[in-house]
Amino acid sequence: MKTLKNALKAREISSLIFLITIFLLVGAINPNFLQIKNLFLIFNGSIVYVLLAVGIAFVIISGEIDVSIGATLGLSAAVSATLLRDGNSWIVAVIAALIVGATVGLINGIGVTILKVPSIIMTLGINGVVRGLSYVYTNGKWVENVPYAFKSISQATMLNSLTYFFSGALVVVFIVHMLLNKTGRGRYFAAVGDNQCGAQLIGIPVDSTKIKAFIICGIFAAIAGVIYVSRVGFVTPMAGNGYEMKAIAACVLGGISLTGGLGTVVGAAIGAVIMSSISRVLVFLQFSSDYDNTITGILLIIIVVADALIQRRVTENARRERLSARTLSDKGGYNNA
Repeated sequence: MKTLKNALKAREISSLIFLITIFLLVGAINPNFLQIKNLFLIFNGSIVYVLLAVGIAFVIISGEIDVSIGATLGLSAAVSATLLRDGNSWIVAVIAALIVGATVGLINGIGVTILKVPSIIMTLGINGVVRGLSYVYTNGKWVENVPYAFKSISQATMLNSLTYFFSGALVVVFIVHMLLNKTGRGRYFAAVGDNQCGAQLIGIPVDSTKIKAFIICGIFAAIAGVIYVSRVGFVTPMAGNGYEMKAIAACVLGGISLTGGLGTVVGAAIGAVIMSSISRVLVFLQFSSDYDNTITGILLIIIVVADALIQRRVTENARRERLSARTLSDKGGYNNA
């Protein structure tokens, strides 16, 4: 019973309930939505958002933000796609994309920790720089003619259901979740996001932890970029544009607090599935998919406001408890005197 209560209190459980509720409601209106084939399409189509959400979760949990991941995905995708198109091996293309992602993440991390630039400003500036580099690198043209063999791997499935990409993403989410919650260094990210000064006092390397968070975020964006190439088959100069908002919204929907220190990558992954399903939900409800970004923004605002109100209430309750305890202690001391 105690284990069940603890599970129900977990922030990601509410996200899972929200996801199931959405599916059931849409299924009640249009039963075709709940067909197994359609559900698998939703899960398989969420892979890019899942990877982006897991990557940015490191940054948000550590108390920062990264709005450059969409541009990082775009540049990584363009680099890997051109290498593949020109006949280079898959390994070379993937490594090149990872170098791009890690470099962007390192620059973001150094700017935030060493130069002390606010993360929203630093990553917003880098977003513009990286997006500009994508235009320069591609000459403003689409990158096409990606080898069919590379595009076909995104369609390969296990037992005619989940793709190998999505199945692999589930394994990655599980491993990352265990590392973040079961290892000392993994818990550094939440400790830094929860109380940076306190973390520094007990010897946690705050700056290096944040730099690692940005690098990991960039690497995950690069991996998402490579998978994007495989799924779509071509890359435009604007590839990944707007993906940062969906990734952040996915984390917030998944129970990760924007103030840092709270949340899990499991919740982020669930939130990513929710965000990626919005367009299909609109189709089955016979609405235009043009409302996708509008709904994403509305959900983000609602969840952020709700989270802020909850955090404020928790803080006020904690203050009252401390004040009550202190008052009782003072009265006891006075009576004894």
